Amino acid sequence: MTRRVVVLDYGSGNLRSAERALARVGADVTVTADLTAAAEAEGLVVPGVGAFAACMAGIEALGAGPVIAERVAAGRPVLGICVGMQVLFEHGDEHGVVTKGLGLLPGGVTRLPAPRLPHMGWNTVQAPAGSVLFAGLPADARFYFVHSYGVIAPAALAAAGATVTTAHHGTDFVAGIERGPLSAAQFHPEKSADTGATLLRNWLGTL
Repeated sequence: MTRRVVVLDYGSGNLRSAERALARVGADVTVTADLTAAAEAEGLVVPGVGAFAACMAGIEALGAGPVIAERVAAGRPVLGICVGMQVLFEHGDEHGVVTKGLGLLPGGVTRLPAPRLPHMGWNTVQAPAGSVLFAGLPADARFYFVHSYGVIAPAALAAAGATVTTAHHGTDFVAGIERGPLSAAQFHPEKSADTGATLLRNWLGTL
């Protein structure tokens, strides 16, 4: 059965590659800023590239925050990608400026304590047993990352009932999250070839 998915257009980039990747795995995809469509779709994808503050400004200008929160509260699936994952948290700290996030997940986003930034390229992840997003993927599967900031408190998320997948660059950081209807990936599944396609197909299977 084809699932109706909206990729939320709030002014962030990378929309078309997300659209193509989702269509490739069988979704009926619409890229739109229409909040009614975002509320009613079977699945909502929140993309994001660039700065946390800029992404939050776009979400707020569109008035999309309440729609995302209401979907999660109603048990309707949401997938955040890259900065679209980061804005789900309580705040982001970039260059000493703290910006309020959507607050759907506990914790904040900070600069990775790594000798080389950005963290750019292919990296493995450590997915726990029982993960739905990473089901069927081998332990050495690689995903494509492009970021300098991340969430480095996976234990707090796990304590809040989330299934947390981590990766390592300078330190362990959150690479994937599953908590009820809310899923998220710090990497770009739409740029991660067949492994990313498997993850998106797994997500579609939850709709």
